[in-house]
Amino acid sequence: MENGQAGKRAALIVGAGDATGSAIARRFAREGMVACVTRRSADKLRPLVEEIQAAGGEAVAFGADARKEEEVVALVDQIEREIAPIAVMVFNIGANVPCSILEETARKYFKIWEMACFSAFLTGREVARRMVARGRGTILFTGATAGLRGSANFAAFAGAKFALRALVQSMARELGPRNIHVAHVVVDGAIDTAFIRDNFPERYALKAQEGILNPDHIADNYWHLHVQPRDAWTHELDLRPWIEKW
Repeated sequence: MENGQAGKRAALIVGAGDATGSAIARRFAREGMVACVTRRSADKLRPLVEEIQAAGGEAVAFGADARKEEEVVALVDQIEREIAPIAVMVFNIGANVPCSILEETARKYFKIWEMACFSAFLTGREVARRMVARGRGTILFTGATAGLRGSANFAAFAGAKFALRALVQSMARELGPRNIHVAHVVVDGAIDTAFIRDNFPERYALKAQEGILNPDHIADNYWHLHVQPRDAWTHELDLRPWIEKW
């Protein structure tokens, strides 16, 4: 018998924010998986855990800084030991902070890379080690438009997301033959969040036309990636509203 509770499977959501990350956690919990949700502060996850439990699902909150190797190792060990084997890991940490290259500081540039790329390496490596030993698993990473083309004033974010995309490609080529599905999801467009609502009201008004991304619909695509048969795996999936220019 594997570690954790017999018959259970865990979905580790790293960066379970209030919109996309929470929607992904709810989606996997609805399918009977234990949603192991993480942020730097576990207290912020209490409403999400209560919501999932109220709907009949299982969820456990963890506080961890994904930029710290020792915390990532301890997180994965604890879930595998106390909860269930990690069947899927979703990396969903955002680091979208604009700044002119003329004013960008080395400290902030490095922090953005740590958040968007280095922490993806740490979490991806740790869960991959467990999944390879079992001969199965899914590892999904949330990308962005910035990983495809760098815009003005987003040098740090674009650099980190380009690096993330390269990391995911390399992992997919190495781990795919070992029955680990590794995929990169490019979210290309505004998402229905409080941040968009409060700071970009004109853009948020497009919600009535289905012109911004619904987090629940994003989450559906993550679930579909997880259950794809391995003779037709998708490595990179881009999601955008029908009115988005690209």
